[in-house]
Amino acid sequence: MLRKLAVFSFSMITVTLLLFFHEPLLQWIQSNERESIVVTTLIATLMSSFPVIPYPIVGGVIGAAFGPVLGALIIWMGSTFASILFFAMIRYGGFHQWGEKTLRRYPVTKKLTILFERNAFLSITMMRMIPVIPSIIINTYAAASRVSFPVYTIASGLGKIPAMTLFAVIGYTIVTDPQELVVMLAIYGSFLAIVYGGYRLWTKRMENENKDVSLQNNPPSEY
Repeated sequence: MLRKLAVFSFSMITVTLLLFFHEPLLQWIQSNERESIVVTTLIATLMSSFPVIPYPIVGGVIGAAFGPVLGALIIWMGSTFASILFFAMIRYGGFHQWGEKTLRRYPVTKKLTILFERNAFLSITMMRMIPVIPSIIINTYAAASRVSFPVYTIASGLGKIPAMTLFAVIGYTIVTDPQELVVMLAIYGSFLAIVYGGYRLWTKRMENENKDVSLQNNPPSEY
């Protein structure tokens, strides 16, 4: 409860600071554009790797500072770089046992096995689009599976585009036209509903097909 309250309070403070002090931030960025882009991308990568501050807040601040297009690109790169580093750390850095312990804490692992066996690329892409699925599950399971590094990188990057774009646009809209936030959230909510509905139908279909295959391979005994 205290953690949620702290996150909410920090979010409100950040939004307030953006509303009243965004002009000095924009002036600094304009006077140091190249350096600020590199530094901000590194910061975004670190913030995504070690989420002390919720990444949507980080994305909103960057979007307000750099605009919706460049801001979305920066936070997308930061989030994608972080997921690649996490993947490499588990697969090539000797953190397999830690990854296995992490996966045991989540009951969704069995479902992921079915999805990855059928289409790993589509599974990663769709799950990245659904914010309720923890990123650590996707990163860890993909690293522990047989998914190739290029497939993971491309699918993960594609799946992150909608959410990263939304974070940047929301941040930019807060300092330009806050009234448009309702429309944006409604559009993104509809998009999420469609993606999540498709994900549920697909997973249900995969589970049913997996049950049928199991029955064919292991028919019930006759007495």
